[in-house]
Amino acid sequence: MVRTISSEAAATPLKGLAPVIDVTARVLVLGSFPGVRSLQLQQYYAHPQNHFWRILGTLWNEPLPQMDYVQRCQAAQAHGLGIWDVYACCERAGSLDSAIRNAVVNDFAALQLRCPQLQAIAHNGGESWRHHKHTQSLGLPVYKLPSTSPANASWTFERKLQAWREVLQAHGVA
Repeated sequence: MVRTISSEAAATPLKGLAPVIDVTARVLVLGSFPGVRSLQLQQYYAHPQNHFWRILGTLWNEPLPQMDYVQRCQAAQAHGLGIWDVYACCERAGSLDSAIRNAVVNDFAALQLRCPQLQAIAHNGGESWRHHKHTQSLGLPVYKLPSTSPANASWTFERKLQAWREVLQAHGVA
């Protein structure tokens, strides 16, 4: 007799990345959970088609897409930007947010204690935004930004850039 195990039942729990943030962070960008490529490389927004680093590089007039990951993170921190995800861990096949199952939300209250200058939270995309009630409880402005993911093809780079510019400028990060 052959037993078939569904892909959901066989899913292995995935652990997210540590936050890229320090005490000078004024804005925290929250994605949902790293994609396959980001988990493989242990780097936020590692997929070459993701617009995250290109948007920031354009706003800061820095060649972030050409820099190594450590330099990108240092630039983000120097500009007062923190990077993290909504989920600490989850089960997922592939990289799509729609495939996330059994997710555990990160501890945002503890993070706020580590970042006394934090002024705002910016959710990168709809899946992250689903948890804005968790982040609103911190008493900070909370924004929904268009996803920088290549899956968000309905938004042009220029349109994404403008939305991100508005939020980051409002808090002195762009």
